[in-house]
Amino acid sequence: MKTLIAAYSGVLRGTGSSFRSAVQDLPNFPWLSKSKVEKQLQIVSVLQWVITFLIMGVGCTVTMIYIFCTDCWLIAALYLAWLVFDWNTPHTGGRRSKWVRNWTVWKYFRDYFPVRLVKTHTLLPSRNYIFGYHPHGIMGLGAFCNFGTEATGFSVKFPGIKSYLATLAGNFRLPVLREYLMAGGICPVNRDTIDYILSKNGTGNAVVIVVGGAAESLNCRPGKHSVTLKERKGFVKLALRHGADLVPLYSFGENETYKQIIFEEGSWGRWVQKKFQKHVGFAPCIFHGCGLLSSSSWGLVPYGNPITTVVGEPITVPKIDCPSQEDVDLYHNMYLSSLTKLFNKYKTKCGVPETEELEIN
Repeated sequence: MKTLIAAYSGVLRGTGSSFRSAVQDLPNFPWLSKSKVEKQLQIVSVLQWVITFLIMGVGCTVTMIYIFCTDCWLIAALYLAWLVFDWNTPHTGGRRSKWVRNWTVWKYFRDYFPVRLVKTHTLLPSRNYIFGYHPHGIMGLGAFCNFGTEATGFSVKFPGIKSYLATLAGNFRLPVLREYLMAGGICPVNRDTIDYILSKNGTGNAVVIVVGGAAESLNCRPGKHSVTLKERKGFVKLALRHGADLVPLYSFGENETYKQIIFEEGSWGRWVQKKFQKHVGFAPCIFHGCGLLSSSSWGLVPYGNPITTVVGEPITVPKIDCPSQEDVDLYHNMYLSSLTKLFNKYKTKCGVPETEELEIN
């Protein structure tokens, strides 16, 4: 048992030394093998992120309120003061940590599915970029692994480019969670933040936007290749205002990680989801993966299906301070065409039938 504890603690600290030394003692446990221990470490690594995604923000908020009501209230008061002082940091690119992005836990996260990042073209550090990530899936697991960590080697494959994964601004109002997200290079998905990164942070920046957002997550299910994009043009306008090149991304396998109940349009379930999305900012999906100990049971662990994120060819965008609707429509249509070509080129290589077409809503 001490051997297993040492292995897990090594992963959580971000080092592999404890795991390697623990594996050497496995002959003392004939019912274990190196592959089984690694698989369990992969599951725990993924599960900790899923729990973080779902409850860390609310859990830390409740904990802070509780601490205020105890003799340790000064700790909560000091953190609250820091929160007020540091409030705008997420909107200026955050406070990324190379150490956090390189934690060993993310490599186990990557290997669980596994997640792969495919480079098709070179990106110039002298330019800025807006990456459009498709599809959203339930949690955007591929987006996080590729751009919120260094597990798939983003900075090695695209030297001189710094990625900023954009997510709901509300996450950065929650204590502790905001620090965790910023350490991974994650930022709020709002105009002020993106304007700052693309105009006051030099060049070599890539803002990753999951364009379909919550609306797209409501329709995701295994085997479905559908993106919400026809009326999503704000990211194109931002690109034009800053002269940032547009780069389409398609993540094959993102929709295979969970199964969810799809409510039809006009049903009471879809009405509740849309109302919640309108007022809170995200859609409450009813989904499930597999259990912690068995892939045949239900649970929060995502299914271990491969996720392959293909980074497409950049679309060169001119800088237009006040782009017209015609300008926006022109580059939006170019983006749609580029994304469709990317999907068609790589779909069979990623296990999608040749006859499958990308549905753009």
